[in-house]
Amino acid sequence: MHLEPIVSFAILLTVILIVPLLFERLKLPGLIGLLIAGVALGPHGLRLLTTESETLKLLSDIGLVYLMFVAGLEIDMEQFQQTKHRSAGFGTFTFLLPLIAGTIVGRMFGFGWNASVLIGSLFASHTLLAYPIISRLGVINNEAVTVTIGATIFTDIGSLLVLAVCVGIHQGEFSTFSLARLLLGLVIYSAIILFGFKWLGHEFFRRTGDEQGNQFLFVLLVVFISALGAELIGVEKIVGAFLAGLAVNEVIGSGPVKEKVVFVGNVLFIPIFFVDLGLLIDIPGFIKSISSIWLTLAILVGLIGSKFAAALLAKVVYRYNWREMITMWSLSLPQVAATLAATLVAYRAKLVSEDVLNGVIVLMMVTATLGPLITARSAPGLTTPDTTPEPSGESILSWKNNASQALTVVVPVHNPETQRNLIEMAALLVRRKFGRVVPLAVTTAHIHMDSPELEKGIQRSQILLSKAVELGREFGVEVEPLARIDQGIVQGISHASREQDANLIVMGWGKTTGIRARLFGNVIDSVLWASHCPVAVTRLLDSPSNIRRILVPVENLTQEAVRVVRFAEIFADANQAEVTLLHVSARRTSPARVAWMESQLDLLISKYFPQSHTNIKVVLSDNVVSSIIKASQSCDLVVLRSRRRRLNIGEVAVSDVTTEIVRQIQCSVVLLGEPQGYQENLRKTRALVKKLSSENLAKEEV
Repeated sequence: MHLEPIVSFAILLTVILIVPLLFERLKLPGLIGLLIAGVALGPHGLRLLTTESETLKLLSDIGLVYLMFVAGLEIDMEQFQQTKHRSAGFGTFTFLLPLIAGTIVGRMFGFGWNASVLIGSLFASHTLLAYPIISRLGVINNEAVTVTIGATIFTDIGSLLVLAVCVGIHQGEFSTFSLARLLLGLVIYSAIILFGFKWLGHEFFRRTGDEQGNQFLFVLLVVFISALGAELIGVEKIVGAFLAGLAVNEVIGSGPVKEKVVFVGNVLFIPIFFVDLGLLIDIPGFIKSISSIWLTLAILVGLIGSKFAAALLAKVVYRYNWREMITMWSLSLPQVAATLAATLVAYRAKLVSEDVLNGVIVLMMVTATLGPLITARSAPGLTTPDTTPEPSGESILSWKNNASQALTVVVPVHNPETQRNLIEMAALLVRRKFGRVVPLAVTTAHIHMDSPELEKGIQRSQILLSKAVELGREFGVEVEPLARIDQGIVQGISHASREQDANLIVMGWGKTTGIRARLFGNVIDSVLWASHCPVAVTRLLDSPSNIRRILVPVENLTQEAVRVVRFAEIFADANQAEVTLLHVSARRTSPARVAWMESQLDLLISKYFPQSHTNIKVVLSDNVVSSIIKASQSCDLVVLRSRRRRLNIGEVAVSDVTTEIVRQIQCSVVLLGEPQGYQENLRKTRALVKKLSSENLAKEEV
């Protein structure tokens, strides 16, 4: 059936919007739903969509390129640097053993050497689908986990290079000269992309400052120029897209530009790629073909067995325990991003058959489900080194770590209805240190300084600041009102807080939902990105002076967690309130692990907050959100750590525990967010502490 392009596009959007949500309610990955939707709507189903559609071809190709670009973008280069030698070792194991296993499978079923090696390369890569699980459990700093994450860069690059060589050999007459020319071209091209675009990106971002729109377009341009360059030297565009992701990885960091780039891919182009992939699947033909079923079984056994053997070899060489070995195996098991992209490229080049395509898709479904399930069972028992730097006193709320410095809290005032509670909260925080509160009113600048709109804005700011001064007198704290004219609200807040050398910014709740907010961000997101100090985002349902019971969910023991606890303790001390630390562990968590967590929380309290009235509560549950919501029902305030979401390859709906809690909670909430620069410095500090700890341990063993 031939449909107008606009009709096809409308069908695709409907599928992307509805199908993943339905499958996630059934506890199944949304991308599997997209594949099934492609089968149902394709030429072997209702025939509403066809692979011959130029619109679908274009969008699917963009999705294919985007998939591999995001795969390169999501690799944590800093984490890779921590254990690069062992990551290289495990990367070699989990690349070569599956490569050999896949080659054997190909030869067993009558494929030529070139096609067999390519099938082996499809086994070699892996996708970190279980990253959110290990992140939530707080075991990312376990060496075996870090090594597995770092190995991703070796497996993905290796499998893509094998793909490039195999496709190059398949499309042209093979000779030693042509192979050498292809490899030399790849080396030169890779150097240009990795170093040239990295340098160009740093220069462009330095010169454009906060122009996120132009930076977003620059990143997209890098992606598609890299893809085009790869085709010009005779390799597949997905190789160029992956290298582009590695090149701009460090340039854009984890800021708002990255969030926008990944968001556009995850909600539009990558889902369309999965739907288009489903159009190629012929389920009736697959069921009728006995040979394809045996090939699929061989692919499954070969992949699962070879990945297990690679993890077992790493256990023997690096002396990991069985739990760490199982976790490494489960993390390296899922085959999604690089595997599916390479399979589609090989299928289009007629290097592998439809049976292989079907088998790899079944492999993806099985491993994408099995890997995270095994990780959820094995990871809770992992141990991690204590890499928390030593904080002291009031410096926990201070960017400059100066314990003798009086606290300065900047309070942007905009809404008269929330102004009183914000000033009162700031007053409670600074009262102990005889600090000061700086109410800030920002007026957006106009081209003409005598414009009526600007005059109205200034008058409104003066009214708000006058009210803030009255509230300061009422609460008995020093208030220094500040009116500012700036290019935008965000710039005004971040510039003023820097000039005032603020230790904390206290803001009211703003609109955080809607398509515009997700695409272009909002004031809170932008302030978190631009500020030099922590930001407390508040939704207060009652006067802060009436808060007597405070709940602080603690995911794992890091300095960020200590900072959140410290915020709650200062607030509780001013209000004679009681603090409860809540840690939610998976139901399968061993009693020893629970006892260890309780002892660590108790040590944290006795060490940093010996005079406080703090309770410790550890709950066993697989539903973190419902456990926190239930505990909050007997509290007046919940203090959460606000942090940026990590978007996974192939994820369509982003699940954020904090977002779900805020949506459902019925009491007051404070989200304490760290400035981006602080988070990057903290990662470097933890890496250094871990390195020093490892060196000391090695000396003790010697």
